[in-house]
Amino acid sequence: MNDPWNNFKQQPWLPLSKVAALTTVLVAVLENLFIWGLTQSQIFRPVSLLLFSRPLAIIWFMAAAIGVGVLGVYICERWQSQVFLKTSSLWALVLCLIVGLLLKSQLPIPFELVGFSMNALIGVILGVFWKGRPYWRY
Repeated sequence: MNDPWNNFKQQPWLPLSKVAALTTVLVAVLENLFIWGLTQSQIFRPVSLLLFSRPLAIIWFMAAAIGVGVLGVYICERWQSQVFLKTSSLWALVLCLIVGLLLKSQLPIPFELVGFSMNALIGVILGVFWKGRPYWRY
């Protein structure tokens, strides 16, 4: 019989947590650069008001969360080549990325595109499994 707890313990947690930490740091840096560029530029200020109006803001936040998942799988593919990606390790990566977003949301950042929310959880899952599509069968 398949033991789910043993499967959970067998995941490569240390490499996946390193990937999640690097992804979270990159996301925080890119978020701050993006927001700084939008607020400091006279050209982009009217565009930022349009981009972050109510209907488009939801799309931006969801796209940013999907991007976090895609970035996590990309970093795992390129940087942690010893990790054999499969469906269970993709779920473990989702868990590590969500913990990283939870820790990032505790930082005193005035504005964040990707915080810890249900929309971010759904976006990260979509991004991880969209980019990790070739690894589903294993």
